[in-house]
Amino acid sequence: MTVPVAGIFLAAIAVSAALVYLPFLAVGVARVQVGYDMAAPRAMFDKLPPYAQRATWAHQNAFEAFTLFAPAALMAYATGLESTVAIGAAIAHVVARIFYAVFYIASVPPLRSACFAVGSVSTFTLFVLSCLQVLS
Repeated sequence: MTVPVAGIFLAAIAVSAALVYLPFLAVGVARVQVGYDMAAPRAMFDKLPPYAQRATWAHQNAFEAFTLFAPAALMAYATGLESTVAIGAAIAHVVARIFYAVFYIASVPPLRSACFAVGSVSTFTLFVLSCLQVLS
């Protein structure tokens, strides 16, 4: 069974949306460890261990990355892109964002930055290919 190209773009958007919350799992564990304060959950940040603070930042960055990737993938979907480069870019973005969160939480800045770059280039690639598709 083969997945239609359009389905890959839509699945990448859905997975990317879910990945926004991947780092937040570590934050949840840390909140339980330090004692969750339902009255002031954001005020707990300074009480969290360093890995959970980094997980919070990874969570926030995931929102930022998603706001660019989703329209790029939707443009690829809407313009009917079917190139292997576009498919690879969508998949690369998702994989890079998974590892971005892992490397951020584990405090491995060079690999985190590399994953950020791969995700950003993938998003930019989808924008460019979609524009070229419309212009051709």
